Amino acid sequence: MSLSQITPTLFLSGAEAPRNQDLVSKKGITLIINATVSHVCPVYRGVECLRVPVSDRPSARLGDHFDRVAERIHGNRDGGTLVHCAAGMSRSPALVMAYLMRYRGVTLRRAHSWVQESRPHIKLNAGFWDQLLQYERRLYGRNTVKVAPPEEPLTSGALLPPPSTPRLGSRSAFIQQQVPRAALAPMSPLLPPRSPFLARSQMLTQAERTKRGAKHASLRFGMI
Repeated sequence: MSLSQITPTLFLSGAEAPRNQDLVSKKGITLIINATVSHVCPVYRGVECLRVPVSDRPSARLGDHFDRVAERIHGNRDGGTLVHCAAGMSRSPALVMAYLMRYRGVTLRRAHSWVQESRPHIKLNAGFWDQLLQYERRLYGRNTVKVAPPEEPLTSGALLPPPSTPRLGSRSAFIQQQVPRAALAPMSPLLPPRSPFLARSQMLTQAERTKRGAKHASLRFGMI
């Protein structure tokens, strides 16, 4: 994916852009912020690299780096800054949005729109959204957006709707795709009613049952 310009001196990309030395030089980039775990920082004369080793998982603590990264972007007065992750879709946009909230005085709603205008395919994971909401609340004392929770997949014991021919993409189609085939197996037939006549084994006295149990136990251990 290509390089996206957020401000005259701030750029956002995936991991391929910082490897293009001509592009880095042409844009006047003097600071690269690498928000990945596995991609190495390129070594160019006059270009500094700041590593933010965070994985793209909802549980990753990207918010711990919001202030540090925002301060470095704001303090880079000698040239441009490139913030990148693996695809430029989740970690790096979140860091840029945090910077815009802190140093450009915009809300989270406006920061998201700002970044999305330059890079329409951004897609932050739910954990990063939650951390940005906490950051906005810390900066402004309130939130301007509300993130809807994703639908939870149904378990194997979930009830199914009446059989029908669902349309592609409908809720019924989703349910049928999520529920394992084992959940669709018919229930076991009911047991027949008990006979009114007791079996001979049920008519044994307590003494006989005790005697038989002792005999079986003796046989089990070889004590005949």
